[in-house]
Amino acid sequence: MTTDLAPTEDADADAVLAALAVLTGRARELVDAVVLTDVPQSEIAAVAAELATLTERLRARRRTSPQPFEIGPDGVPRHAGNAVTGSANPHALPLVVQTTPERTARAELTFRPTHEGPPASVHGGISAMILDHLLGHAVAVAGVAGMTGTLTVRYLRRVPYGEPLVATAEYTRSEGRKSWSEGRIALPDGTPLVEATGLFVTPREWVENPLRG
Repeated sequence: MTTDLAPTEDADADAVLAALAVLTGRARELVDAVVLTDVPQSEIAAVAAELATLTERLRARRRTSPQPFEIGPDGVPRHAGNAVTGSANPHALPLVVQTTPERTARAELTFRPTHEGPPASVHGGISAMILDHLLGHAVAVAGVAGMTGTLTVRYLRRVPYGEPLVATAEYTRSEGRKSWSEGRIALPDGTPLVEATGLFVTPREWVENPLRG
């Protein structure tokens, strides 16, 4: 298995990525507006036509794959195109993960209406995706980055959107190339809403040829 890392950054690359982050933010706003709009049908059709034109402009020059990733100084992969954290991916929240002094992962987040599953609640698959990423971050910070082997999720209470929440995860143990971590999404007062445990496996290629930024 080979992994494409981001090329050495320069001023132009930074400027392009910054512009993409702004565009991505506008795209997220557009998605939220589509989910909640109640404008007349004629206006919906007019906006759809404008979007078709804008889409063709962006398709004028395309990469063959999403943004490459790099390995940060903490050993954690950083990927502008990531579906959970990517600054250049409209699908992402984006989730901003921090490493605490205790070397656990923590993120403050607020889900949007576009994440709805059951009425007024976040889709269970979205919660699982967030926890999968956070659990993986925790094992990476511990120095044993790997790919998800199993993810066990326990849904305790409904997860609201539009309200501040806190997600945390911590590495628990390793056996050979296997590592485990635990995490949760909770209310700010600590009330758990979703809990998860994950098993992550470090590919042999990563052991023999560690990824470097």
